[in-house]
Amino acid sequence: MSTDISTGLPQIWLPYTQMKTAPTPLVATRTEGTTIVLEDGRELVDGIASWWTACHGYNHPHIRARIGAQLERMPHVMLGGLVHEPVRDLSRRLAALLPGDLDHCFYTDSGSVAVEVAMKMAIQYWINRGVTGRKKLLSFRDGYHGDTLATMSICDPEEGMHSLFAGAFPEQVLADLPRDEALVDALDTLLAERNHEIAAIIVEPLVQGAGGMIFHTPDVLARLRVLADKHDVLLILDEIFTGFGRTGTMFACEQAGIVPDIITLSKALTGGTMALAATVARRHVFEAFLSDSPVAALMHGPTFMANPLACTAACASLEIFERESRLDQVAAISSQLCEELEPCRALPGVRDVRVLGAIGVVELDSIDDMNRLKAALVAHDVWVRPFRRIIYLTPAFTITPDALTKLTAAIQSVIREGAFRRAA
Repeated sequence: MSTDISTGLPQIWLPYTQMKTAPTPLVATRTEGTTIVLEDGRELVDGIASWWTACHGYNHPHIRARIGAQLERMPHVMLGGLVHEPVRDLSRRLAALLPGDLDHCFYTDSGSVAVEVAMKMAIQYWINRGVTGRKKLLSFRDGYHGDTLATMSICDPEEGMHSLFAGAFPEQVLADLPRDEALVDALDTLLAERNHEIAAIIVEPLVQGAGGMIFHTPDVLARLRVLADKHDVLLILDEIFTGFGRTGTMFACEQAGIVPDIITLSKALTGGTMALAATVARRHVFEAFLSDSPVAALMHGPTFMANPLACTAACASLEIFERESRLDQVAAISSQLCEELEPCRALPGVRDVRVLGAIGVVELDSIDDMNRLKAALVAHDVWVRPFRRIIYLTPAFTITPDALTKLTAAIQSVIREGAFRRAA
């Protein structure tokens, strides 16, 4: 039963929550590996890695040790006029890992802000080159790029979370992903007609995450690269969700063999330990900002930009990718998800089952009672957060086969029990 948690938690405003009617949240006291320990002693297997971040599981000893050592030396120093070894090390590592000449890293504190910076970069790129009028972004239906005011403008307007804000931000250009030749032709025509006002195309590669875990194939990205080049617009890939192994390669764009002009990264960047995001640009984008005029500089600078602790955590996370077989683990998770989620396809109310890398999705016809479904999953001692009409898994890459089976079995059980339907 829902209660008024606005009285039970008077100082806390929770995300994506109607505080008057939502159930009282569980209290977490400790994490270890892929387990969340609650205040009442219950242990939940985490199936979503804390919003897709904790790719190495919780409390990885290498990250913890590196952060501890950095904390003793220098927890923070402003990046304005100063640099430090953690940001130099991280920038070198990212430039070496990313494809092509994605060499120039600008740091922020969250994925939404990283996307905002990418938008500013793209628009100012044209301004600095003396091209006027290119101040819009082209994005795609079912896309999601963040909750700040500018990023809301490039999310699908029918997506739901931001519908109240219609008219509060500039109108952008919305299109369908070019999944087939007819849609390629339609996008080609749209770009031909409006490229004079479009600064960049932005897309989530391979998976539109918060829009419903909707997959598309690498050839879609290849088409976008061709069209961006043909119509002389920049291509931004939002890899905040997909970056760092989630789709089976270190970055999703590798599967298409393309290099975006700008890429955004966050979530698993620090292994789920600290807030950090990066907007990384190719050389030609960066060089458009080099000028004798201060006005041509990128005027953006979060206070905690490239925080030394967060940069240290990110370096430690990347070191783990070098030392441990994370992508092999992703492949094993993918195979197990395919095998163990497939039986859901035959259950009443299931529309689709799909798997890509360490992402497993069961799409239902509808979820009539989200709170009942979430409670049913917790009763199976798992932490899974369905949304819209999907139940999905994005576990840590270190999850054991037994723990993953516990997650997939719980999903099968709650669907078979009809826990997504309103109680009679």
